[in-house]
Amino acid sequence: MFDRSHTIAPPGFNRWLVPPAAIALQMCIGQVYGFSVFKKPLATTGWTESEIGIAYSIALALLGISAAIFGKWVEKSGPRKTMVASLLCFCSGLILSAFAVRTHQLWLLYVGYGLIGGVGLGLGYIAPVSTLMRWFPDRPGMATGMAIMGFGGGALIGSPLAQELMTHFKTTSTYPGQGASEALLTMAALYAASMAFGAWLIRVPPLGWHPQGWVPTLSPQKLVTTANVSVDVAWKTPQFWLLWTVLCMNVTAGIGILGQASPMIQDMFNVTPAAAAGYVGLLSLCNLGGRFFWSSISDLTGRKGIYFIYFILGSTLYASVPWIQHQNNVTLFVIVSGLILTTYGGGFATIPAYLRDLFGGQRVGAIHGRLITAWSIAAILGPQLVDRISKSQKDAGVDPALAYNSIFYLMVALLIVGFTANLLVRPVHPKHHLEDPLP
Repeated sequence: MFDRSHTIAPPGFNRWLVPPAAIALQMCIGQVYGFSVFKKPLATTGWTESEIGIAYSIALALLGISAAIFGKWVEKSGPRKTMVASLLCFCSGLILSAFAVRTHQLWLLYVGYGLIGGVGLGLGYIAPVSTLMRWFPDRPGMATGMAIMGFGGGALIGSPLAQELMTHFKTTSTYPGQGASEALLTMAALYAASMAFGAWLIRVPPLGWHPQGWVPTLSPQKLVTTANVSVDVAWKTPQFWLLWTVLCMNVTAGIGILGQASPMIQDMFNVTPAAAAGYVGLLSLCNLGGRFFWSSISDLTGRKGIYFIYFILGSTLYASVPWIQHQNNVTLFVIVSGLILTTYGGGFATIPAYLRDLFGGQRVGAIHGRLITAWSIAAILGPQLVDRISKSQKDAGVDPALAYNSIFYLMVALLIVGFTANLLVRPVHPKHHLEDPLP
C-alpha cells in the first residue's frame, strides 16, 4: 500500500483533496519553527540558550542534506512511502528529545531533534511538492504555495500548543525543563496521527493526466520552458547556483530571527512568555500566508519579478527595525516583522516553481531536494549569527533591548546579495535539455 503504483488516483478523483494531505503533514513538521518556545524552559536545566539552539540548526541543516540525498528516492518511491518515513523519523525525534530532557543529555537532544528529526523534516518537506505541481500544472506557483504553506504555519499550532502543554504539565512534572518532556511526548502522538492521515489521503495523477482544457504555454520572458533537464545536469548549471544563492540569502535573513523570535521580543520589548509564544504563532501565520499569497502572485508576475519584490521589501523593512525599537513601538514591530516573514515564506514557496520554469517539471522534486542544501547552510548561519551576535552584545554590557540592532543591518546586506544573484538569472541553455517527453 505504500508503493507509488498503489497511490495512483482513480478516474474522477478530485485534485483538491491533495492539498489537505500535504498540509496535514507539513503543519506537523513545521513545528520546528516554534522551537524557540522551548529555549527558556530548557535553559532552566542548566543548558544555555545557544547550546539549545544548536539542535534547531542541526535539524534544519539535516532537512537540506536529507532532501538532497533522498531526492531521487522520493521521486521513485512516491509521496505516501516518503510521508510515512517522515512520520517515523520526526516523531521518534520528538520522543528522543523528551528523554534527552529527562536524562539531561544534551547530545541526545542533538541526535533526536537534530539528526533524526531533521531527516524527517527533509523527507516530509519535499514529499508533496512535485505531486502537487503535477496536479496543478496550470498554476504551478499556487501549487507550490499549497504544498509548502503548511510547513510555514507549523508554529501557528506548535508554538501555542507547546506553551499550553508545558503550562499544564509544569506543576505535576517530576523532571526538569518545566514540563517540556511531557509536552514533547504528547506532541509526538498528536503529530503521528495527523501525518498518518496525510499519507493515507495522498494520491498521484495517472501518467499523462492534465486539467481539462489546459494547454501548456511557453513564456521566455518569464524564464518558462516546456523542456526538461536531469537532476545530475541541472546542479552543474549557473542557474542552479544562482537560485541556490537566492534561497540561501533569503532564508538566512529570515530563519535566524524566527528561531530567536520568542527570546528576542521578550528582550526588546519586555513582553511576557505567553505573549512571546503568541508572537511566534503570529509569525507562523504570516509565514504560512506569505507562502500561498506571494507564490500565487508569482504566476502573474513571473518568478524572477517576485523575488525582486522579496528582496527590496525585506531589506527596507529590516533597516527600519532599529528605529522602531528606539520608539518602543511593539505593535509596529510585530507588523513589520510579520511582513518580513511573508516574504521569507514566499521565497520558500516560489523556489520550486522557479526551478520548474527553468528546468522543467519532470525532475523538479529531485532538483528541489538538492537546492534545499541552501537551507542547510542558512540554517546554520542564520540562527548562529543571531544567537552569538546578540549574546556577545549582551556580554559586552549592551542593553538587551538594543542587542539585536546590528543583526538587522546584517540581514539587509544578505538580502542585497540575494537581489544581485536573482538579477543574473537567465534561461537554461538548450544543450542541457533532455529529449524524452514531459510525463
